[in-house]
Amino acid sequence: MISPENITGLILAGGRAQRMGGIDKGLISFHQKPLIESAINRLKNQVGPILINANRNITKYAGYGYPVVMDETPDFSGPLAGFSVGLKACKTSYLLTSPCDSPLLPLDLAARLAAEMERGPFDLVYASSLESGKTWAQPVFCLMRANLQDSLTAFLTKGDLKIDRWFKELKSSTVIFDDAQAFANVNTPEELKILEAAL
Repeated sequence: MISPENITGLILAGGRAQRMGGIDKGLISFHQKPLIESAINRLKNQVGPILINANRNITKYAGYGYPVVMDETPDFSGPLAGFSVGLKACKTSYLLTSPCDSPLLPLDLAARLAAEMERGPFDLVYASSLESGKTWAQPVFCLMRANLQDSLTAFLTKGDLKIDRWFKELKSSTVIFDDAQAFANVNTPEELKILEAAL
């Protein structure tokens, strides 16, 4: 059984947030608290150590008491850049990733992905959501083995940043969650208002 203590949680807060006008999304107020706090609160009981991937406002993020890891590639290279530094800093056998702007992330995310991982063997298990009869991949919500660093480094060296293409090189599986809203994220000011109003 994969215990929470053997999983490091990585909160991805290193994006450019162009559709939000370049504002650091992790620090945007959601019900009067920064979004990063919602991510921490929903993840902290599911994992052991927590890391925050951020590329600006480092002091503010560090103030939450968790190590902050910055991308090693320039220009806000996307979630795989965050995965890479998270894997390098990970000291447990597994790494669970989640974005900072999904304040309703499932409270059983780690447990369900870990159960599927044990059913494998798999290199990586990611979440999918069911909405209107369709299944949608949610690849930034994933549990991966911490020994994937070499694979990811080789992939990034090719200049590819597409998360789905890296997944195709691995033995992966997915877990379908019925609550699509659990993966709702904030990409625009309008989406922020809608999500706040829904709670």
